[in-house]
Formats: sequence, C-alpha cells, structure tokens
Amino acid sequence: MSLSIKISIPFFFFITLSYAQIDFAIAKDNEHTLLKAMDKKIIKGDFEMITSVLIAQDGKLIYERYYNENNINSLHNTRSATKSIATLLTGIAKDKGLISEKNKIFDYLQHKKRVQNPDSRKARIMLEDLLTMSCILETDDSNIFSRGHEERMYLIEDWTQFLIDLPIRSYTFGPKPSEQPYGKHFSYSSAQAAAVSEILQVAVGQKLDSFLIKELFTPLEIQEYKLDYTPLGFLNTAGGSQYKSRDFLKLMQLCLNRGNWKGEQLISQDWISKATSPKAKVREGVDYGYLFWIQSFGKTNEFSSFYMAGNGGNRMLAFPDLKATVVVTTINYNNQNAHDYVDKLLNEFIVPVLSNSGD
Repeated sequence: MSLSIKISIPFFFFITLSYAQIDFAIAKDNEHTLLKAMDKKIIKGDFEMITSVLIAQDGKLIYERYYNENNINSLHNTRSATKSIATLLTGIAKDKGLISEKNKIFDYLQHKKRVQNPDSRKARIMLEDLLTMSCILETDDSNIFSRGHEERMYLIEDWTQFLIDLPIRSYTFGPKPSEQPYGKHFSYSSAQAAAVSEILQVAVGQKLDSFLIKELFTPLEIQEYKLDYTPLGFLNTAGGSQYKSRDFLKLMQLCLNRGNWKGEQLISQDWISKATSPKAKVREGVDYGYLFWIQSFGKTNEFSSFYMAGNGGNRMLAFPDLKATVVVTTINYNNQNAHDYVDKLLNEFIVPVLSNSGD
C-alpha cells in the first residue's frame, strides 16, 4: 500500500520564494521516463485533444510540447480559465487605491440601480461575493433550471444587468452560507465573473482592455492575443480570450512570484496571497479563492496548487511548494472526461516528476 501524504501549504510560504523568471531560451527536451511516457500517450490519443503541455520549475522551462497541429505560436481559447485575469486586474486596481473587494458592487453600478426583483439585500452585495462565486443572486451554471445560467445570459445584450436583475436564491436543497465552510455558498456562475469587468472599468476610469495591456501585458511582454468582449463591448472577464501557452505560463509564474516580475511589483504580495487562499468550498478536496481554484495533486505525495481552469480541461497551475508552474491546454470542450484526463496527467506524470518521486 502506498502512503498518501497531503501537504497543506499555508500561504505565507511566499516569503521563501525567489523571484525566478522563466528563461524560455533554455527550453529543451526532457528525458525523464515519466515525461517521455506521458508524451507517447498524448500522441497516441489516450487523452484525446490535448494541444499543449508546458512545465517550468525554478524558473527553468523543463518541458514544452505542442500537439494536434498546434505550435509555439498557437493561440488557445481556454474558455473560463481567463476568469482569473479579472482577479489580477482587481488586485492592480486595489493597489492603486481605486477599488476594494469589500466595496459594494452598486458603488460602481449606480447607473443600473433600477433592477428587476428589487430587494434591499442586493445593495449589500460586495465585489468579493462575485470573485468567490458566492453572491446571493440565483445564478448557477451547474443547474440548467437556474434563472442565472450562463446560456440564458448569452441571449441578453447587457450581461451585468442580467445578473443584478436576478432574484435572491433560496437554500432549499443545501446548507445556508452560515453553515458552510468559510461562511459562503459556492455556485459556479459566469454571470458573476462577467460583471466584474464593468465594475472594474468604472473603478479604473478607462477601458479595461487598455488597463490590462498597460498593467499586465506590457511588463510581461505578452504581445499576441485575442481578447473577447461582451455584446456591449466590455472585456469579457467570464472567459473566451486567447493566449499563447508561454504567456499563460508567464501569468502563473507572476502569481508564483507573488506579483513580482523582473524586480517590479506588478501586483502586491498581499493580494496574491489573499486571492489564492481558500474563500469557499467547492466540494471535498477542492476550494475556491478569488476566481482561482485550489486543490492538491500527486499520486503518492500530494502538493497544493492554485490554478485557472476552463471547459475542456484547460488548466494553468502554480505549485508553490514545488516552485513550479504548469500549463495544459486542450480542445476537449464539453467532454465529460476532460478534467479527469488532466487530473491524470498531473497526478501520474507531472507532479511526480516535479517532486522527484517518479521513476
């Protein structure tokens, strides 16, 4: 019987990490037995439509492969994985004194205060409630009967108005927030993430895509991408934007470096720590921060990670205790096995190599 050890990593671990950047010039073939086996299985099609796998540790790119007619220049639509970028932008805006996660959303949505299903409790909804997918409005993408299901939102021009017009949810089939871990009821909802865009745009006083390019893309040298927008022209913070795999790796390395890039503090350490700490319980073994998932991976020894995730099994992860970042892109959209495939890649191949516990 193998011993499974779950390593719980307090998020003050950040103080021990160096500001290692990724030197893409040193990328080379990795001859590790497990990685070679993983590569063969992906090529064979055991995980269906994987499009890229990148692994970096201690600032060194130790594995980079592209599959299914993709290459280093391919842009990947990782669907909801790009929700997490809204969290990074929120942190930058907060560092500039322009917003706080504790602010009420109607501080920035005064122009939308005439709402359907009026209720005084709506006025108490905070930005943090949207970032943790735990607002009191009836929106749940896992329930096809939910009035706030994302497929209903896509039919409406004004996505923010769609959210705030929703009625207050009930907790008939589950414990109330006060009875939940962290005091929040998690319901995955693209409508909540999408509304962050308009709130942030009002807070920063400029187009949010311009803010994104100036504050993140320019210092990270992210130059080729395809941004997605809502019908009213707001940056789509629910997902859909496309990036190169190496640029996804940069974003996760920035988070691993607690907001520092090449000696410049792009986002405060405090915000990165807060955003990647558990705020809501999703299910057993999986928590949620501010639009970041939190989960441990590994076949024998488990290591904590925080990550972006999207439809099809798309994942961009940081493993603080391993000083590692990982990107897996796929086009296994709406495939019921998609996330299981990526779990297997992480548990049986990638994490054992990073932790030196593999063959």
